[in-house]
Amino acid sequence: MLVDYAASMIDDHRNRILHAAASVYSQYGRQGATTRRIAAEAGVNEVTIFRQFGSKAALLEIAMRECSRIDALAPLPREPVDPEHELTMWARAHYDGICRMRAIVRQMLSDASEGTEARACAKHGPSSALAQLRDYVVRLRRGGWINDTAGVRPAEVGTAVSMLMGAVFNDAMNREMMPELFPQRPIDSLRAYVRIFLRGIGTRSEASPRAPRTTSRRLSSSAPSSE
Repeated sequence: MLVDYAASMIDDHRNRILHAAASVYSQYGRQGATTRRIAAEAGVNEVTIFRQFGSKAALLEIAMRECSRIDALAPLPREPVDPEHELTMWARAHYDGICRMRAIVRQMLSDASEGTEARACAKHGPSSALAQLRDYVVRLRRGGWINDTAGVRPAEVGTAVSMLMGAVFNDAMNREMMPELFPQRPIDSLRAYVRIFLRGIGTRSEASPRAPRTTSRRLSSSAPSSE
């Protein structure tokens, strides 16, 4: 029982410190987010911070990475069934996540020009989202959802992925300050971004069944010779 209680206390301290670090960072930036300020915000002493995380740099890196973990909120399915709906829900999860951490994102972007540590933290979330979206496009193609005769080049698909992520990010970061640029409701805008993206990569309205490659090879090898 004592061991369980001690473990829960450690977890509680850790979570409080991480939330405090994110809050203080969003207000003061990397330089101003001192361990003294973070400790005061979390209601612990500075010694606890160093015991838990070792250094301020390590604490801020973990806090920023924890803030950018949106992937698990709406994972894209391994087998696409309704690409427009699946991508819209995925985009909505990322949009909401970016909105929640808007102040932190702005601070991270500001700090990213000053050092490699801040730059690595700033790009962690977007890099993970881009990778997830690229993998989903691969699954769309394998599932017969993408029209291979549409003439869309691989480089253009990569650009379309970046454009979708950029549209979601720009909307989440700037709608509050420049509402005139976003006349539609957030969900309607997100659905429009997704539809434009799907059209751009040549997505069909329904999946086209594909014969397994092994089957086609067997048929071609077993075909009678013309000699």
